[in-house]
Amino acid sequence: MSDERIELGTAEVRHVAALARLGLDDAEIAQLGKELEGILAHVATISALPLGDVPPTAHALDLTGGLRPDVAHPGWSRAAALANAPDPAPDGFRVPPIGA
Repeated sequence: MSDERIELGTAEVRHVAALARLGLDDAEIAQLGKELEGILAHVATISALPLGDVPPTAHALDLTGGLRPDVAHPGWSRAAALANAPDPAPDGFRVPPIGA
C-alpha cells in the first residue's frame, strides 16, 4: 500500500475553503490543510489497491427483501379510531383552533 504524503499549499487550502464558503483564519487554514492532507493520503492508499475484480455494490452486505409487499389491509372503524381520542367530534378528531 502507498504511504505517499500529499502536501497542500496554503493557497490550495484557501481555495478549497473559499469553494466551501468557509471564512477561516490562519490557524484554521493550517489545521484544515493537515486534515485535507490526511484525507488525500487515505484516498491515495485506497486508489493503490487492486480492485479491478471487485464488483460495484450499493451496500457492504448482500441485503434482499428490505421492503414488504404492498398489500391492502382493512382499515379501522371510525369508533375504533376515535376510541382513545380525548375529545372526539361526531365526524372525527376535534383539534383546538390555531391562534387560540
